[in-house]
Amino acid sequence: MHQQEFVPVKYELATSSASSTSRSSTTVHLSSKVLQEPVDFTFEAIKPGLFRTTFSSKTHPLPPYPSAKRPKADCFTITTSRTTETSLTFQCGDIEASVQWEAEPIVSVGFTGHEPLYADLPYRSYALDGPGVAHYTKYHRGSLHVGLGEKAAPMDLSNRHFTLSATDCFGYDVLRTDPMYKHIPLLIRVTPDGVVATFSTSHGRGYYSVGGEMDGMWGPFKVYRQDYGGLEEYIMIGRTLQDVVGLYADLVGYPMLVPRWAFGYLAGGMKYSMLDEPRAADALMEFAGKLEKHDIPCSGFQMSSGYTVAEQEPKTRNVFTWNRHRFPDPKGLCDAFHKRGIRLLANVKPYVLASHPAYEGLVKAGALFVDPTTKETGVARLWSAGGGTSGEGGHIDFTSKKGYDFWYNGVKDLRQTGMDCMWNDNNEYLLPSDDWQLALENPAVKEGCVPGAGNGRKDVGLWGRSLHTELHGKASHDALLDVCAAERPFVLTRSATAGTMRFACSTWSGDNVTSWSGMRGANALSLGAGMCLLQCYGHDIGGFEGPQPSPELLVRWVQLGIHSPRFAINCYKTGNDSLAGDVIEPWMYPETLPQVRKAILRRYEMIPYLYSLMLQSTRTAVPPQRWTGWGYESDPETWRSALLKDGETQYWLGDTLLVGGVYEPGVSEAQVYLPKNRNSDPGFLNTNAPYQYLPPGAWHTIASPWKDSIPVVARIGGVVPVGMNKQVVAPGDKVNEANLPADHWRGVEIFPSPEEMSDGTWYTNTWLEDDGVSPPPARIATFTLGYAASQTEVEVKFGRDVDVFVPPWLDAGLTVILPVGDARQIVSADGKVVEARRQDEQGRKRFQVLLKAQRQEQAVGGTQDI
Repeated sequence: MHQQEFVPVKYELATSSASSTSRSSTTVHLSSKVLQEPVDFTFEAIKPGLFRTTFSSKTHPLPPYPSAKRPKADCFTITTSRTTETSLTFQCGDIEASVQWEAEPIVSVGFTGHEPLYADLPYRSYALDGPGVAHYTKYHRGSLHVGLGEKAAPMDLSNRHFTLSATDCFGYDVLRTDPMYKHIPLLIRVTPDGVVATFSTSHGRGYYSVGGEMDGMWGPFKVYRQDYGGLEEYIMIGRTLQDVVGLYADLVGYPMLVPRWAFGYLAGGMKYSMLDEPRAADALMEFAGKLEKHDIPCSGFQMSSGYTVAEQEPKTRNVFTWNRHRFPDPKGLCDAFHKRGIRLLANVKPYVLASHPAYEGLVKAGALFVDPTTKETGVARLWSAGGGTSGEGGHIDFTSKKGYDFWYNGVKDLRQTGMDCMWNDNNEYLLPSDDWQLALENPAVKEGCVPGAGNGRKDVGLWGRSLHTELHGKASHDALLDVCAAERPFVLTRSATAGTMRFACSTWSGDNVTSWSGMRGANALSLGAGMCLLQCYGHDIGGFEGPQPSPELLVRWVQLGIHSPRFAINCYKTGNDSLAGDVIEPWMYPETLPQVRKAILRRYEMIPYLYSLMLQSTRTAVPPQRWTGWGYESDPETWRSALLKDGETQYWLGDTLLVGGVYEPGVSEAQVYLPKNRNSDPGFLNTNAPYQYLPPGAWHTIASPWKDSIPVVARIGGVVPVGMNKQVVAPGDKVNEANLPADHWRGVEIFPSPEEMSDGTWYTNTWLEDDGVSPPPARIATFTLGYAASQTEVEVKFGRDVDVFVPPWLDAGLTVILPVGDARQIVSADGKVVEARRQDEQGRKRFQVLLKAQRQEQAVGGTQDI
């Protein structure tokens, strides 16, 4: 990368700021005229914890299509005071931010009376750098740095250098490859004393050195470099990760509603749709038959792009077309899968090869990019047939009306054929030149533009390649909603920006490789992604590329994968066949089929818990999968242990379950750290044999035989709502073609302290439910279960919202499930002993608790007791 840095100095207050004396003013506007054209700098306090900085000029305009809309300032919570002629301080509660401009602007943000958590680097803070900018800030050694969307393991990004772009990193190394698939310039610094984050709204390429670039004269620093345009950056500060991630969600939008069925097993594999003999449609029906034979539930199937491969040479992938030899009756296939309760995700790629039947028409309509050197459509090399093959063609310019409409109508046709969801794939926009020109005529792009966007420029470099990833998501989302307005759209996207996730509700870590280290490193990707609001996130279980997993690795990966928001087994496995590849199937090793099936059934059992976590995510932005230190900021071990900060070996799944793993072959135990919040922290219970009590604030060795379990421990006082270990129909489904059973049973797994430690402490937990299908705004009901344990009994109490959503299981009541070996009785809130119903196959006592007068309560409002 070039370096042409120039740091403007001699800033003065612009006229609007200089004339403002009101203490309610929230912005300082500075201008430097040391160059031929003025350079502008602004710093704005928007609300407690959120600040906005800009650095721009006529030749360095602000991002024309920012990935976050500028929020309005909350003047009532911000006070300002001029401390000198060249400085200004903002006070927002206990948060203090200052900007001083004796030479160049220097911003600092922190808590009053403490060292700032964020500070610009003196003498070099904001630099013009050729056609782009560079922003230098102080780096604090020993801090935990996370974020940047999706970066290779470990989770801690400290002392490393990153490319801010998106690429098709097929078969990547989970510990080394950079960049990967996402473009989210959000960097979070996490400390025991507070958390601060910076976020750039640009869709353009850039770089971030997180303390990895050294220069003795400047001291430790971080630098964000942006290839084109000026800087629009937000600073967010809070006491905890939850505070800052919430502020970020306020800015870019909260995670989307995900349909309930999507938390089941999602199957896939390139090979199925690539077969000519037997035909792909027959192979897929055979797969569906094997699911029934082995009694394995499956909620969705990822239809790879083989269905679009042309029947004649050149056999290239042509989006929105069907290979009629492989799929003679597309609608009939969709109907057949729906009758088995399996929804279909159609792989769609936002480019057209020159052999595509629509290519010439799209070129004439101006639907593709323009190469300014030829004044004609830009031509790129694009993936065409098998692994490593390519052909000439062009990416769709989603800022053109014809290109956007081509996509929108293509998605509508697929949905009307019976494909339920869109799988936006290969959408990293690997264009060969930043000089290519955009149409900028589509109303969809004009909606997100700022006034005077781009100073008349249309180059990809300024507008950003990732802009098209975002518009790609919008086009798929809106077209799905157009066809089925009563269903929440499901768009799965491989690449993503911050704005993309306003339209795509799910993503994954792309084309990973089969290996023990790949399984381990994937945990770090999940945790970092979740902090960037990629929260319905997962991995291709068993590995997308590389060798087939061994029986032991497959079992370990499935055991781990069921404890993540997204559970999918999908692969390519090119091997000796770069066209069709091979597949991973639950029954591929007969000797491990019982273990894989058991894990998948447990996945279905946990769907109420997992789905509740995602509903919570849409409200609070708290990721379902969390770093061990999330919520345990007072535990010094979470900051001291490099293993915990790397995020590869364990994580929270919600508030109740802490999940570990086994990441080497032939190993039958694992080390897990159980954090401690305070002196009265009651500790944890092992949910697997030998089901022992585990004190908090300590490392534990947990037995984990590979055909039995990985470490899954439960926080004492927690609750896991569970359902049937089979596929059920969501309450909001209007058509139940597969005659799936209703979701008419609900259990709650509770985890009281062991008898000898129980002191009557009352624990209260909530979970959320809705109809699982309807688009926003969702009617979400809250259910509450409280319990307290003595040495002989456990008292339980239940409450719920009314007139919001009434689930089918409510009439039957709740089944309260005690841990293995807990012989106590259950007592209702009115002191009545509840008769034990039976022991389940694990030996856990179950109690069926009827809910009294619920119809009457529903009519009059309020909550109800057991």
